[in-house]
Amino acid sequence: MSKPKIELNNSAIRDLLRGEDVQNALSSRANSIKSKLGEGYETDIYVGKNRANASIRAESKEAKRDNKKNNTLLKAMNL
Repeated sequence: MSKPKIELNNSAIRDLLRGEDVQNALSSRANSIKSKLGEGYETDIYVGKNRANASIRAESKEAKRDNKKNNTLLKAMNL
């Protein structure tokens, strides 16, 4: 018995990963993480060449200091 050959539709996968549903899921996750952080952190959702992306960054001086000292972003992500 031979193995079935699976052929992926790359453009459909790309469309899925860039789609509104994925962006909404990323936004929800990013906002959930941000709610654990406090003041001074910002989120951003953007669509790249192949997929949607979310970023969370320390914007204020206090948040940057806190993140540098305590790894606040990594801890909030449960990594």
